[in-house]
Amino acid sequence: MLKDIEAVIFDLDGSLVDSMWMWGAIDVEYLGRFGIEKPDDLQARIEGMSFSETAVYFKETFELPDELEKIKEDWNQMAWDKYSYEVPLKEGAQDFLNLCSKKQIKLGIATSNSRELVENVISVHNLNEHFGCIMTGCDVAKGKPAPDIYLAVAKELGVAPKNCLVFEDIVPGIMAGKAAGMKVCAVYDEYSIPQDEQKRQMADYYIHDFKELV
Repeated sequence: MLKDIEAVIFDLDGSLVDSMWMWGAIDVEYLGRFGIEKPDDLQARIEGMSFSETAVYFKETFELPDELEKIKEDWNQMAWDKYSYEVPLKEGAQDFLNLCSKKQIKLGIATSNSRELVENVISVHNLNEHFGCIMTGCDVAKGKPAPDIYLAVAKELGVAPKNCLVFEDIVPGIMAGKAAGMKVCAVYDEYSIPQDEQKRQMADYYIHDFKELV
């Protein structure tokens, strides 16, 4: 899988860290503040959207009175403790990062999450030294499934897209990596089990966890 690969780029939630479970709980709690029940298909609707795009979607769809910055600030506060104390790395991820560093493979993160939360996660798990680039969906024109964020990370790392390997757990993310001209490895995540067969078909590789690669 790492043959001719000069950079590995990770999606964050559901790919590098086991965090997808918490966002549904946050959505229920947040919308509940306004007396709104979370739609069953909400996660499917917002998959791949950047943090900012999701805030716009919430404000317009649910006619929220708060300004966009307030919405994002509230989400950051609600997620902060969970990321700090309840969200682990995916199994084998630390060893795989060490392996890539040993092989002098450059590492980057391409996430739809907010920069504040990404930097919190990286700091909590002492991963700062590994990553040469951290990019969020808010840093580019279009979120996943557009390839913008993966192309931006590759450019920042100074690596051609064809020499990049992407790890993604959802279909829009896999689409983004493939559209960028990169190899993509789909990562198992309980949240995206209904997409599993489609993920296997679309991606170049599939893993249940990173222990398989070490």
